[in-house]
Amino acid sequence: MTKKPNTDEDADIRRVEKQLELFHLIFDSIYNGAMVTDADGLVTHLNKPYAQFLGLDAKESIGKHCTEVVENSRMHIVARTGIPEINHTQTIRGQNIVVHRIPIKMENRVIAVFGLVMFQDVGEVVKLAKKLRHLESQVKRYKKELMTLRSTRYTLDSIIGNSQATTELKQETLVAAANTYPVLIVGESGTGKELFAQSIHHASSRGIHPFVQINCAAIPKDLLESELFGYDRGAFTGARSAGKPGKFGLAHRGTIFLDEIGDLPLDMQPKLLRVLEEKVFERVGGNTVIQSDFRLIAATNQNLERLIESGHFRKDLYYRLNVISLNIPPLRERTEDIIPIARHLLRQANPNVTSAEEIRISPAAINALLTHSWQGNVRELSNMLDRALSTMNGDVIKLTDLPLPKRRHPETPEVTDVAPIREVQADAEKSVIVAALKKTANNKARAAALLGIHRTLLYKKMKKHGVPLSGWE
Repeated sequence: MTKKPNTDEDADIRRVEKQLELFHLIFDSIYNGAMVTDADGLVTHLNKPYAQFLGLDAKESIGKHCTEVVENSRMHIVARTGIPEINHTQTIRGQNIVVHRIPIKMENRVIAVFGLVMFQDVGEVVKLAKKLRHLESQVKRYKKELMTLRSTRYTLDSIIGNSQATTELKQETLVAAANTYPVLIVGESGTGKELFAQSIHHASSRGIHPFVQINCAAIPKDLLESELFGYDRGAFTGARSAGKPGKFGLAHRGTIFLDEIGDLPLDMQPKLLRVLEEKVFERVGGNTVIQSDFRLIAATNQNLERLIESGHFRKDLYYRLNVISLNIPPLRERTEDIIPIARHLLRQANPNVTSAEEIRISPAAINALLTHSWQGNVRELSNMLDRALSTMNGDVIKLTDLPLPKRRHPETPEVTDVAPIREVQADAEKSVIVAALKKTANNKARAAALLGIHRTLLYKKMKKHGVPLSGWE
């Protein structure tokens, strides 16, 4: 007797066959190459795109070991280790290809490995990587430019002057920039201590890193420690919830400039000494030791040795700071620099004018600038020129444009005769030449530089005005 077929069973078989057919269609429709091996590394599935890329017949590859089908294959290794390999590079048929190798587990045992070729060639990935590298280089360049703009305005070229003192200071600045020892800059207020500090930083190997400065006299005593070393969250009432990094932390790999170091409170000096010697510190309210690779430059307009004698400055800190010392003479002791600095400041005030349109200084005004005492040094000179520019008429700064203190003169009889203007100009020109020769001890080259003219022209003018070649020492 013939047994009737089980219709339910047949339906289940047909349903499974349709699912398998669908799975095969899905597997072959994957745009990228796909392959499956068993736990022994034998190929069980290979889709058509991958077979076409390999130049193989998909059906003939089934049952072969993966190493026979794909060169440099690691599917069998992943089957053994059970460790997935994601975004690995594999060379196949001379092309670098990005692949995934994913172990398939059942009851914690690898039963198969699924391999997927993400790109037929990594050309697209390489292009993307190049774009990313380009963007990264742009970000680094912008960060570098931002850091430079944020940190320093002055370089060695910003140090203007023809005097011997300035020439020697430039050389000392270069020497200081070549190493990482602490530098102590001493000079009167307004002489340009910050200019020299920034020039050292900019010329050093740390020039691309931060230049962090703080004025020790401008920060209240109670806040100075948190400004220098930072503080942790909740360190004190009003502190930021996230805390704050200190100046020494921000100066990592760069330079920290402590201006007016003579005003540093006595109780802060041993803490600064420790940071200088050990390059470590702790934030206020914190207990973590922070390291910082910084270079320290300090400046003062005070006599630290006298402060040591009076007990207001620690001797050991002074010796630690004063490894390299720069002493900037006041402007009145380097008069050869006055006119070059003045012309430089005028060019800075009018950066868009041509040399023919530059603001000039009359001989009488030059003579007044050379003979002024300059108690405020370069800062006073800059202020005086700014005030002159705000009130002057024309393109020549005259004596009357300079806000110099009025000098008392004895009463003179009423003048009835008026000298021709050429005679007045000649007298003023002669006076400024004589003043320049006196200031430079009759050094013609230095006097010409001070006047802003060539030495040959100076000789001509001396002859014209009857100025002797010697006798002005």
